Amino acid sequence: MSEPRRARLRAGGVQAIAHTLRPEVDVAGLAAGVAETLEAVRARGDDALVEGARRFDCAEFTHDRLRVPAAAIERAMDAIDEGLRAAIVAAASQVRIVAEALLPDDRHVTLPFGQRVQVRSIPVDAAGCYAPGGRAAYPSSLIMGVVPAQVAGVERIVAVSPPGPDGRPSPVVLATAGLLGVEEVYAASGAAAVGALAYGTATIAPVAVIVGPGSPWVQEAKRQVVGVVGIDGVAGPSEVLIIADRSADPRALALDLLAQAEHGPDSPAVLASDDPSVVSAVEAHLRELPGAPGPITLVECASMPLAVELAEAFAPEHLEIATAEPEAIAERITSSGAVFVGPNCATAFGDYIAGSNHVLPTGGAARHASALGPTTFLRRMSVVEMTDEAVEALTPHLAALADAEGFTLHRMSAEARRRTP
Repeated sequence: MSEPRRARLRAGGVQAIAHTLRPEVDVAGLAAGVAETLEAVRARGDDALVEGARRFDCAEFTHDRLRVPAAAIERAMDAIDEGLRAAIVAAASQVRIVAEALLPDDRHVTLPFGQRVQVRSIPVDAAGCYAPGGRAAYPSSLIMGVVPAQVAGVERIVAVSPPGPDGRPSPVVLATAGLLGVEEVYAASGAAAVGALAYGTATIAPVAVIVGPGSPWVQEAKRQVVGVVGIDGVAGPSEVLIIADRSADPRALALDLLAQAEHGPDSPAVLASDDPSVVSAVEAHLRELPGAPGPITLVECASMPLAVELAEAFAPEHLEIATAEPEAIAERITSSGAVFVGPNCATAFGDYIAGSNHVLPTGGAARHASALGPTTFLRRMSVVEMTDEAVEALTPHLAALADAEGFTLHRMSAEARRRTP
């Protein structure tokens, strides 16, 4: 573990400290390489996918390995450990319950002049869910992407994950896809996988929305294909900020910080407390416990309101509130991907099993973005019906606006519907 850093926060210093908490991530250097990869996939399709897989994943990768056959998915489901199978099913069921609660209702409105507007939620026709590979397999990420898409009513759901040395995605990812009922699974990785989902190839038909975490290359590729497809967001390194007072268990807090830092060397984990003894106790436990690579910062705050102000300025992906009255502080939070309230709410529960989605806005994006959910896969479409009475009443207003903007034919189009000239 890197040495934990300590800082002191006094009035007027919130923005300065918040700026230093999140490591700088250089994505500018990725842009050209990602653009080149996307263009290769657009131009050469499957051949570019196979070349990329041979270069980065499996030297013997072949075209027939792109689509994972149903038999391989069945074998993976049969071979999975029963305890892990039960965990996957339990996690999916919790995420499904929350996702179903988030489904918006259609709206029907009759306006004062008589026209009727229906606003309908329409699922996209196809979604691609990326499950990262590389250092480890991430079945939880597949759950977080697939289940909300199913709840939204998406008919075609595609799972994509990097191939291992045998040319197949991780067996646990394949088993998870099978348990979720996903039949269309592909072995592809990185920016090339995103390009295939966005543009389509001979083997992989394009989708309308791409979701899921991944490397900086994956995220930059998602950013570059926005407009061709929709995405859940551009995610940076995972992050947590913990607000704690003397009522909290310092060893549990240290473990929460280390668990977040476990995501990687760019994943910031921050403690903000108004009690210096809590900060010191957490630091002592950090030195005793097994280490993790990410940066950890311990902030002594002059007051609890300053700790809350720091959390709002940082807008973390995950916020834990470990105080004597956590609900009162939670009510003041407006900028966080997910908030975990009380002594039992370790962020790890949200990562796996609590039911909330773990694909969350990072890098301060919680100020304007939300967690992945069923609405990520829904479009809002208005259906308008103009009654004769509404046409008569509203056409003069339309004509005034159209004339002001220089659109004479807009006015004439509306006037053609009037029963009385």
